Amino acid sequence: MTIGGSEPVIRIDHDGPLEGTVRVPGAKNSVLKLMAATVLADGEFTINNVPGIADVDIMSHILREIGSTVERAGDGSLLIRHDGDLSTEVPTGLAGRLRASVNLLGPLVTRFGSIHIALPGGDDFGLRPIDMHISGLEAMGASCHFDDGVLTVHAPRLSGANIRFSFPSVGATENLVTAAVLADGVTTIDGAAREPEVADLCHFLVSMGAQIEGIGESTLRITGVPRGSLHSATHRVVPDRIQAATYIASVAVAGGEVDMVDARRADMRMFLHRCTEMGLVFTDLDDVGLRVASSQRLSAVDVQTLPYPGVATDYKPLVIAMLSVANGSAVVTENLYPGRFRYINELQALGAKITMHEHHAEITGVERLSGTEVTAHDIRAGAALVVAGLAADGETTISGVGHIDRGYDDLVGRLREIGVGISRD
Repeated sequence: MTIGGSEPVIRIDHDGPLEGTVRVPGAKNSVLKLMAATVLADGEFTINNVPGIADVDIMSHILREIGSTVERAGDGSLLIRHDGDLSTEVPTGLAGRLRASVNLLGPLVTRFGSIHIALPGGDDFGLRPIDMHISGLEAMGASCHFDDGVLTVHAPRLSGANIRFSFPSVGATENLVTAAVLADGVTTIDGAAREPEVADLCHFLVSMGAQIEGIGESTLRITGVPRGSLHSATHRVVPDRIQAATYIASVAVAGGEVDMVDARRADMRMFLHRCTEMGLVFTDLDDVGLRVASSQRLSAVDVQTLPYPGVATDYKPLVIAMLSVANGSAVVTENLYPGRFRYINELQALGAKITMHEHHAEITGVERLSGTEVTAHDIRAGAALVVAGLAADGETTISGVGHIDRGYDDLVGRLREIGVGISRD
């Protein structure tokens, strides 16, 4: 049975602590960028630890449409092959469905000299974060034109440049690094994003033959290599720290003890610090993962989102779901994307006491939430509603499951493995 008779729903009716082991899949925010970067060279690439998510399927479709061969292997690997020229015309309908399609910008421009791509939602780069991508490419010698939701970039040859970001944009860092690897001379990016997924992309590029210094730091130095000198490579996707945080939040509201294989403490230090202040206990598992334990009601703590290594904005919905049943009151401040609070009404429908003040959410914890029908409006909001369902009496029914599928590899199955009363109809 589904709400409306056609779309799937997730149902949660749970009480009691969680226990067992869950494996953290590869990161959505890395694998899509790795897939885009493969167009820098011909040959067969093998990407391991690929999550089974809808966004990977969309990116695979895009690559096939521009001339690549993409195959899924049964072991969770993705095989991508490029033979000769690829089209620089990215299909409009597909690009509009996937924000990460913009990560083809740097690789296609630097290798083939041009790209014609529709931006997700038809955003004008002069008004949206894409302006940092564009200004960086223009500093490297590209000409850019935006018309009716479509971006056209020409650059017969890019040249190294000194680029300074006023804000550590992940997408702009990724695009300009991939553009710089085949540019003439040296490109320096000051104020670069330092996220683990950015470092993962840089390590992948180095394995292809790129020359990058300062990986994981705020200043990146890329020495361009000649076109045709990059080669195919094999790479394992970094574990998904947001999925790991979802399992942490689940234990936080339900109690219990769960081992998370492949969870990496180093990638989540500030988030784990805040969780420890709330009362969670973390134990390293001999380089194979992390154990999370919760034996008492959470304590409320204030949290604000900041660029990495701060608390990521993608953690915020999970944090608010946790604080909804914590002891006391707390304020969560969104410093990166003030409009990302669409899920608050859904949490309030479950009984959460949340008051909004511009980009601040004030949460007063209650003992338990109350199950009802709610809707997921995006990936992270959907995960937060699942977590909230674990803290609710009665059944919680979540529609809009397609959003969750875009970023989570069998979330229902993995949660069921650690004892969650959850189903998908």
